[in-house]
Amino acid sequence: MTDSDTQGKANIGVIGLAVMGSNLARNLASREGNTVAVYNRSPERTDLLTEEHPEAGFIPAKSIEEFANSLSKPRTAIIMVQAGKGTDAVIEQLTEVFEEGDIIVDGGNTNFNDTIAREAALSDKGLNFVGAGISGGEEGALKGPSIMPGGSAEAYETLGPILETIAAVAEGEPCVTHVGTDGAGHFVKMIHNGIEYADMQLIAESYDLLRRVGGLEPAEIADVFEEWNSGELESYLIEITAEVLRQKDEETGEPLVDVILDQAGSKGTGVWTVQTATGLGVPVGGIAEAVFARAVSSKPAQRAAMQKMIEARPEIQEAGENFADDVQKALYASKMVAYAQGFDAIIAGAEEHGWNIDKGAVAKIWRGGCIIRAQFLNRIVDAYENDSSISTLLEDPYFAKAVAEGEAAWRRIVAKAALSGIPVPGFSSALSYYDALASERLPASLVQGQRDFFGAHTYKRVDKEGVFHTLWSGDRSEIETEPSTH
Repeated sequence: MTDSDTQGKANIGVIGLAVMGSNLARNLASREGNTVAVYNRSPERTDLLTEEHPEAGFIPAKSIEEFANSLSKPRTAIIMVQAGKGTDAVIEQLTEVFEEGDIIVDGGNTNFNDTIAREAALSDKGLNFVGAGISGGEEGALKGPSIMPGGSAEAYETLGPILETIAAVAEGEPCVTHVGTDGAGHFVKMIHNGIEYADMQLIAESYDLLRRVGGLEPAEIADVFEEWNSGELESYLIEITAEVLRQKDEETGEPLVDVILDQAGSKGTGVWTVQTATGLGVPVGGIAEAVFARAVSSKPAQRAAMQKMIEARPEIQEAGENFADDVQKALYASKMVAYAQGFDAIIAGAEEHGWNIDKGAVAKIWRGGCIIRAQFLNRIVDAYENDSSISTLLEDPYFAKAVAEGEAAWRRIVAKAALSGIPVPGFSSALSYYDALASERLPASLVQGQRDFFGAHTYKRVDKEGVFHTLWSGDRSEIETEPSTH
C-alpha cells in the first residue's frame, strides 16, 4: 500500500501496540465514525494486530511518515508507549512529520511535570500536546476506560468527540472530560492512582482483620465482601476482592491469596502523589501510608530480623459481636477520608498551576471504566454540586453524617487492631486525620515554640496580630519581627 493509497483515511492513530495500545486501538476501531491508523516500532506487532483483527479495518504503517500520511488533518495520534525516554523518542519522530495544529496525545502514566514541559515545547512549534490519563487497565482500554485529558481547548475540540466514543459510560454520560490545560489530565490521573493505593490498602486491612481477628477463611471473607458490594461500599475493587479471595491455587489447592508472596510493588504514581502533595502542603496520610505499607512489605530481610528478635506477640483480641459490621463501617469512614484528601490535593494543584478543574466533573468520570469506580462517587458529585466551595468533603452533610455514624466502630477497630498487634496504618492514619481536623487545639503550638527556639523561625499568637520571636539565648523577652524565611 502506497502513501497515496492511505492519504487522510484515518481520523485517529495509535502508536505503541503492546496490550494497552492494541486494546485501545481495537476500542477506537469498533466505534462508528472512527478509522484507526496503527504503528509500532516493531512492524511484526503491527502485522499481528491487523491479521488477528481484520474486522477493525486498521490502516497499518511501516514508518512514521506512512503513519502521518494516513491521518486526516488535524492529525491526531495517541502514544501508548513506556513513559520517559520511549515517549520522548516517539514525540521527536512525530514532530518531524506533523504540522501546525496537529495533535499528539500521551496516554501513558506520565509525570505531570514532564507533560507541562512537553506541552510548552510543542506549543512553541505550533503543535498541540495532550497528556491524557487513561484508567481501567487492559479491559478498560478495550471496553471503555475513564479518560482524563489535559491540553488546550483547541485540541479538545477535535479530540473530545473521539474520546467520547470509546470512554466508559456511567448513568448515560461518557467518562471523559477536558480536565484542564497542559498537565492537568496527568495530574488528576496521578491523584486517581494515589486514591487507588489508599483504597486497596484499606480493603487489605479489612481482609487481614476479618481473617486474624474474625477467624474467617478466605472464601468466607469473600462472602462478606460480596455482601458489602450490594450496599454503600459497592465498587470495582470490592467486587474483584471477593473474586480473588475465592480463587484456589491449581497446584496446591490452597487459597491463591495464601500462595502469593506478601510483598507488594508499585509503579510510581502513588509515590508521585505523596511527593506532590507534600510540596503543596496537603496532608494525604491515607495515600502515604498505603505507599509505605507496600514499601514495608517489600523489606523481607528487615521483617525477618525483627521477627527473630521478638519473643512474643500480643494475643489476638476476641472479635466479639458485630465485628464484620464494625470493619465495614471503619472501611467506609476511612475511604471517605482518603477521597477527601485526594480532592484536597486536586484543589491545591489546580490553584498552584492555574487549572480550572471541575471537581464534580472529575468525580463523574471516575464512576465508570476506572479502577476506583464506585457508587460512592455519586455522593462526591452531589457534594460539589451542592457547594463547590466546601473546604473539605468531610464537611458535606452526607459525609459528616456517615463518619459520625461509623465513628464508634472505627475507634473500636483501630483499638482492637493495636491491642492484637495487627498493623492498620490506613485505618489509624485516617482516624488520626479526622481527629486532627476535629480538635479545637493541636500541639502544633509546641512545635512552633521548638522551631523558634532552635532556628528563630518565629510564631504567631492567638491574642493579637503580628509575627513574634522569643530571645531564647538572651533575656527571653518577646519581640515582634518579620516572618522567618527558613
